[in-house]
Amino acid sequence: MSQLIKRLVEANWFHHGVVAVILLAGIVAGLETSPAIVQQYGPMLHALDLFILGVFVIEALLKMAAYGRHPWLYFADGWNVFDFLIIVLCVLPVGGPFAAVLRLARALRLLRLVSALPKLQLLVGALLKSLGAMGYVGLLLALMFYIYGVAGIHLFGAHDPKNFGSLPAAFLSLFRLVTLDNWADLFSAQVSHVSGLKVAIYFVTFIVFGTMIILNLFIGIIMNSMSEMHAEIAERDRAEHERETGSATLKDELALLEQEMKNLQGRLAGLRRKWNHDSAKLNLCSKTL
Repeated sequence: MSQLIKRLVEANWFHHGVVAVILLAGIVAGLETSPAIVQQYGPMLHALDLFILGVFVIEALLKMAAYGRHPWLYFADGWNVFDFLIIVLCVLPVGGPFAAVLRLARALRLLRLVSALPKLQLLVGALLKSLGAMGYVGLLLALMFYIYGVAGIHLFGAHDPKNFGSLPAAFLSLFRLVTLDNWADLFSAQVSHVSGLKVAIYFVTFIVFGTMIILNLFIGIIMNSMSEMHAEIAERDRAEHERETGSATLKDELALLEQEMKNLQGRLAGLRRKWNHDSAKLNLCSKTL
């Protein structure tokens, strides 16, 4: 029975149906933001909410049943836990202190597209995987903000208190610089009061280090994490296929054989070099004798 349910939840039509219901949930959440529509079609929207919630509950129960006698394995997948938490938020009482949470949960149901679409899972997984490295780059960026903020107050604070009169104002101005949002206006406001060379060094160095280097580090970290996620997903799919079929795919076997051939060729080249070296030494010894 569990195998039949597993084939059901893994079927393409079932997956596409769940995606359609998630999109419907997003449309309903948008319609409920209009008081006029709610007043006119309130009962229909409420019925659609119940239908969507029922589909989500049935989907979760079917996925649990697909594990047979071990339904708790459903929670071993982080995306399943995410889906289950959204369902729990949606079944909270409508009134009282949970009313705002319920309205938020109805909007968050659209996030289930992340768990339903593998490509979105890849993107989110890469972002989560890169958080550790991005934290250090963010710390470096914060340190640079602080240093340039203090320097900006000393250089420009006297004549431009609006943009550099305090650390919060300086941080906001530097954020405008790092995003290149009307930075020319900030630059022009300082040139008339401070030496143009000092202003140019301050602004150019901050834009180069902040925008062109550090922000590109964020992009590089995310791209590297995406490559790692691709490799992990490919390895997971290969292991799952081997577990289900008891053998690797033909493509994997060919790749394995090619790698073994490369290793053997490398060892053969090493033995040839050693043989040539030993032969040369024997020839030299024989000539000496």
